[in-house]
Amino acid sequence: MPDPVTPDPATPGGDLALDPHRADLANGLAALKRASVLVIGDAMLDRYVYGTVTRVSPEAPIPVIAVEREVAMPGGAGNVVRNITALGASCAFVTVVGDDVAGSDLTAIIGGQLKVEPWLLVQGGRQTTLKTRYIAGGQQLLRADRETTDPIHPKLAERLVRIAGEAMAACRAVVISDYRKGVLAGTSARTIIAAANAAGRITVVDPKGPDYARYTGADVVTPNRRELAEASGMPTDTPGEVVAAAKAMIAAHGFGAVLCTRSEDGMTLVRKDGSITHFAAEAQEVFDVSGAGDTVVATLAASLAAGLPIEVAARLANIAAGVVVGKIGTAVAREAEMLAVLAPATGALRKVVTRDEAAEQIERWRRRGWRIGFTNGCFDLLHPGHVHLLAQARAQCDRLVVGLNSDASVRRLKGATRPVQTEAARAAVLASLADVDLVTVFEEDTPEALLGALRPDVLVKGADYTIETVVGAELVRGWGGRVFLAELLPGNSTTATIARLRG
Repeated sequence: MPDPVTPDPATPGGDLALDPHRADLANGLAALKRASVLVIGDAMLDRYVYGTVTRVSPEAPIPVIAVEREVAMPGGAGNVVRNITALGASCAFVTVVGDDVAGSDLTAIIGGQLKVEPWLLVQGGRQTTLKTRYIAGGQQLLRADRETTDPIHPKLAERLVRIAGEAMAACRAVVISDYRKGVLAGTSARTIIAAANAAGRITVVDPKGPDYARYTGADVVTPNRRELAEASGMPTDTPGEVVAAAKAMIAAHGFGAVLCTRSEDGMTLVRKDGSITHFAAEAQEVFDVSGAGDTVVATLAASLAAGLPIEVAARLANIAAGVVVGKIGTAVAREAEMLAVLAPATGALRKVVTRDEAAEQIERWRRRGWRIGFTNGCFDLLHPGHVHLLAQARAQCDRLVVGLNSDASVRRLKGATRPVQTEAARAAVLASLADVDLVTVFEEDTPEALLGALRPDVLVKGADYTIETVVGAELVRGWGGRVFLAELLPGNSTTATIARLRG
């Protein structure tokens, strides 16, 4: 473990962490790309079923959801893996799934992730944990769980421990992600931690249940306030109480440190040497706290694997948690998003986002019941015709997203002399307009893939098209959206402007 933090004697219970230089944190974040982490634990499949509700069932006083789309992603320990790779680190993953559809789906998703070495063992007759959430109007209506939580077969447990011991040779940090679903039952967790300690690997545990003796010798455990209270039998309502409970657990189980997440109150790091650091919460807006613990343990482990001091690792984990609670559903914190927190874009540039960031922002807007509009183009030299179209587009929705052709796609569509302005310049100009709420660049020649990712309610194009010739019209209408043809201002075009400039 890194050298301890020296507490500030003037502050009761430890120091209130002063902000280190943001550049140091950014450099630390960049170091995560060379990290390699082993994750062992309970994998789940999170399935989200989205739809609309327009009536109540005649059979019972319950809403009827008309299903529009389904999304599946790894949950539990699988979400820890997602978060580690989202930060650019590499990951080995050892878990057990059932011989069912959910297990096959989870295996395919994990196997398709970059920088992941998967070891998904299969137990016949076991049901993979599947959580299905039904969502309409931005609200979760119901969650249905299917799972087997019995301990895995003893022979399979022996194999899991053996594979974990072999896999940790190529990793600097080991994560125990215990959701009490049976994968780490019995002595497996304690055996893996002992093997990691013997091999000089850093162990980070996301614990569950009251029995922390199963994690004896771990370098860091990351309970939330409620979990710490349950395990210690002590109150954790105040920072001082959290510190006392954490010290009791360190003394009882030989932990190197306890990092307790305290929701909107931030985090508290208590180390074996008695040093204490409190971190204020980084979240600007909270939409959904599900999966935030996975993000914390993933970021902490990747940071420690990269050789960062534990207080820097904890601060990066705190920033990552602030990013994911501002998203809908089980989410990840990406390097670019954390850099945006460390060095936030100012003014209009905050509207220029990646495709994934746009999709996540749109989900937040939908949760508020807002209609999403979309238009696209090259917007090379912004002229009154563009402004007139964008104003009409904004009038058709509550939030307008503009898909901007990349420089490469403009060259393919318009020729080698175009664009006149780079995509960064074109995006900045568009983002400066009050009618534009988000700008995202797409590399393809058409916006079909982008439309599929964003699923706007209204697609806007100029009236020089017909609805039948608008790219993506069939897609948008297929999920219940509509197409609007905006009036054009005659005599305005980028081609004509360039021609006039050339004389």
